[in-house]
Amino acid sequence: MPNTSEQSKRSSPLDLVDWLGKRALGVIEHTGTVLLLVIEAVHWFIKSLGKGRVGTGAMTAQIIRIGARSIFIVSLVSFSVGLILALNMAPPLDQFGSRDLVANIIGVSVLRELGPLMAAIVLTGFAGAAIAAEIGTMVVGEEIEALEVHALDPVRFLVVPRLIASIFSMCSLAVISNIVAVAGAMLVSRLVLNIPYSTFWGNMLDQLKTVDFWTGMIKAAIFGALIGAIACANGLKTRGGAAGVGKATTDTVVQCLVSIIIADSVFTAIFFIFDLN
Repeated sequence: MPNTSEQSKRSSPLDLVDWLGKRALGVIEHTGTVLLLVIEAVHWFIKSLGKGRVGTGAMTAQIIRIGARSIFIVSLVSFSVGLILALNMAPPLDQFGSRDLVANIIGVSVLRELGPLMAAIVLTGFAGAAIAAEIGTMVVGEEIEALEVHALDPVRFLVVPRLIASIFSMCSLAVISNIVAVAGAMLVSRLVLNIPYSTFWGNMLDQLKTVDFWTGMIKAAIFGALIGAIACANGLKTRGGAAGVGKATTDTVVQCLVSIIIADSVFTAIFFIFDLN
């Protein structure tokens, strides 16, 4: 007959507290690992700048691999979102006889929020997972140990190029996302909503300010840093062969998406508090 005291012990509310505590400590530990990796990468980048050995070839290769190959899918998603926004905003605005203000809303929402966010989500799935899998495979294949045996620091030769490429690619993709989303909204506004191009463009320019663009670019740079750092950190701590590589890839996508949303919320709140609107 089962021991009742053992069953109550296993189902004790303390187990939930213990689980939550372990999860919280795990999140804090992983956050610290990512932060230390970023600090070390910045150290190596500054050191390389001082010696004139930045490694532009490796960075260029990563920018092409991470950024250039993401342009099509980012453009497709952004164009679709711009089109959807215009079509969904028209009916509510029609109630106030202000259909032309579709351009005002889309301009601000895309440049401040949706452009960088869409590019970051696509880059997470397209490049973040690939970086984690690539570095994780190197760890499993003992290539990282081979670098260390030859006195080559993995952070300098693997992390720095990917981190810089992620930031640069993210900023570039955010600009592309902004342009394509606005183009999609402008096209559907003209063909379906009967808003002339001149009216759409004029209303959007009247609404937009320089700060709208730069707040979006600040977010894009932060998103790029998060994607690169989290992907590299998960790749470097990969253990357990092919299963470990798969876990690192999955963890990277989930952690990047959560981190991006949290960072977006924090920076939006900061911009609102300091009246950067």
